[in-house]
Amino acid sequence: MLKDIIAVEPTENYQLHIRFEDGVEGIVDISKLIKFTGVFAPLQDKEYFATVELNPEVGTIQWQSGADLDPDVLYALISKQPIPNYQLSVTSINSQS
Repeated sequence: MLKDIIAVEPTENYQLHIRFEDGVEGIVDISKLIKFTGVFAPLQDKEYFATVELNPEVGTIQWQSGADLDPDVLYALISKQPIPNYQLSVTSINSQS
């Protein structure tokens, strides 16, 4: 997919309204995607969660704590398309050697 996120706006609770470069947009409930542990622990504070920002260099969203989310996963959720499988089979890897 490799679609960049071009806009993000926190809504209510742990939801974000996200828009992608191809015009696809929608709301994702982040609390259903992550556990608030490790790098995601600070996001449990709703005020901190609302500080989400774009990282245009990699086309995703992030927080100052270092937490970020894969734009392909977010795109798949919003567009209701399957997440692409980037793994190569062992056969194709061996044939490239």
